[in-house]
Amino acid sequence: MIAVIDYGAGNLGSVEKALRFIGAQVEITRDPQVLMGAEAAVLPGVGAFGDAMESLHQSGLTHWVREFALSGRPFLGICLGMQMLFEESEESPGVPGLGLLPGKILRIPEENGLKVPHMGWNSLEILQPEGLFSGLSGESYVYFVHSYYLKAQDRQAVSSQTFYGVEIDASVCKGNIMGAQFHPEKSGETGLRMLRNFAALSRKGE
Repeated sequence: MIAVIDYGAGNLGSVEKALRFIGAQVEITRDPQVLMGAEAAVLPGVGAFGDAMESLHQSGLTHWVREFALSGRPFLGICLGMQMLFEESEESPGVPGLGLLPGKILRIPEENGLKVPHMGWNSLEILQPEGLFSGLSGESYVYFVHSYYLKAQDRQAVSSQTFYGVEIDASVCKGNIMGAQFHPEKSGETGLRMLRNFAALSRKGE
């Protein structure tokens, strides 16, 4: 079972629908026992970094999210959920993230007439052609909606990049901990392939 973590600031419905579409067993939960009993977990996120971290703390799930991520089972943060895996964000100065991976979240510069937020389809340069990206080409297009972007400290953890006025670390993978700035659940067949790959990783640990 894949747990979709409900802490009050996530786009739960579309993630659940996409996972069910690929045949995965999925449960939206804010119950620590259900979360810790899952084979894999997804941390979605929408809104502002500080508000999402506050919602996570208020839900009582912060400790359990960290525990699950450190358990070795597949763990995926999506969009703001990926940003929360890191230490801090320019969006909410002074608010610590989960600190599971080293790096900072920076504001996309509004230069050369680029509109912020970065919204729409963009291509990925895939740096780790396995795991989430198994079977995908380097010209895969995915759907983004964000105003802030990751600059990872551990460059070996960056699994894909894109470009929107600045080089953006579009996804990360460090052991079992994965993150995607884009929305796999809104990225058509390419995104569904990534979710199938994630589900396959979860089954390996059963």
